[in-house]
Amino acid sequence: MMETESISGTALARMVNEDAFHKSFSSPDADVILGAKDRTSTTSGWFRSLFSMPQQSPLPNHPETINLDEDAYTLESLLLMICGLPINPLTSYDEVDALLFAAEKYEMPGPSSAPLLQLRTRCGWEEEAKRASAQSLALNIYAPEHQPILRKLRSSAVLDLINLHRDRREGIRKRLDEQPFVTGTTLASCPRCRWNIDHHTWRELKYRVVMEMDVRPLGDTVVDEGLTEWPEAKACWDAKCPNTECTCVLYDHIETLRLIRDCIDSLPRTT
Repeated sequence: MMETESISGTALARMVNEDAFHKSFSSPDADVILGAKDRTSTTSGWFRSLFSMPQQSPLPNHPETINLDEDAYTLESLLLMICGLPINPLTSYDEVDALLFAAEKYEMPGPSSAPLLQLRTRCGWEEEAKRASAQSLALNIYAPEHQPILRKLRSSAVLDLINLHRDRREGIRKRLDEQPFVTGTTLASCPRCRWNIDHHTWRELKYRVVMEMDVRPLGDTVVDEGLTEWPEAKACWDAKCPNTECTCVLYDHIETLRLIRDCIDSLPRTT
């Protein structure tokens, strides 16, 4: 248990098991125990009101126990955040939702007004913001279902996110127009017989790749399925020299897939 700054004789703790307390929030002088359901400093308005109310003096060595609805992991993160300490790593949206819900419930305006993509450097939140921006690459942030959360973010957070998604799309567009990929839009010659050929199948595949990166900039649907199953991809890999005496295959499927995968892997992944 740990004594609060402004109400003497009060302490907050998370019960790890029936007889043990969290090492960072324990004090032998505590008269209040906070219990997590799976078994805080007064910057929380809820706790401030609770501890400001008249209370009976607890019996010696028998502190009052307040059982909360939060699990131990969420409560620990909440107390760490209240104390200005680095919080536990947040590895899923569910963990973030639970933490922000608890912060709002206990009237902690700072955390509750910080949606997932607004998490910043304070209290060790920068890594969580970067992780969230990386997770967003699997989403089409322009889709209607994501507009409500974007409207809640600061304009700088939204711009950072849009820039990340745009940079990945434009990055792959630029790379596909450079060597070793086929470049240019004019007629070219077959590498074997020098017959005139048109790279329209490659141009159509490039366009499909860029459009897919626009709606899902993670790129997994490009390399895991698209470059094998898309009609544009099949047409590209089947393309041959129109000279019936040559019929040279124009594009190397395996090597092109490897190069595109490398390009996508080299793109920025976080804000």
